Amino acid sequence: MKLIQSSAAPAAIGPYSQGFIVGNLAFTSGQIPLDPKSGEVVGKTAAEQAEQCIKNLKAILEEAGTSLAKVVKTSCFLADMADFAAFNEVYAKHFTGKPARSCVAVRTLPKNVLCEIEAIAEV
Repeated sequence: MKLIQSSAAPAAIGPYSQGFIVGNLAFTSGQIPLDPKSGEVVGKTAAEQAEQCIKNLKAILEEAGTSLAKVVKTSCFLADMADFAAFNEVYAKHFTGKPARSCVAVRTLPKNVLCEIEAIAEV
């Protein structure tokens, strides 16, 4: 196992890492819409927050030597399914390979954000 650590993505806000490479796969922790420098939430809408989640995810994947194009599976968490369409619009722009995906609504996300995304990618 090799630890993934990128300064271009927010540091973990709990007892976990940004991700690991195991064999030829990179596993990321869920990314919420935090600015990597300030640690503050970016965006007020689900679409704006999804953009930042994906930006953070991209930085971790690039640190692992892979990219959004090589993502094979995502897990997406929404605070409200009413944001599903807006979230999907942003998601589809970035995940053009259409990886396998789970998307669920949860009661609350860290820092009361509207969305979170984690990924598994081929390295």
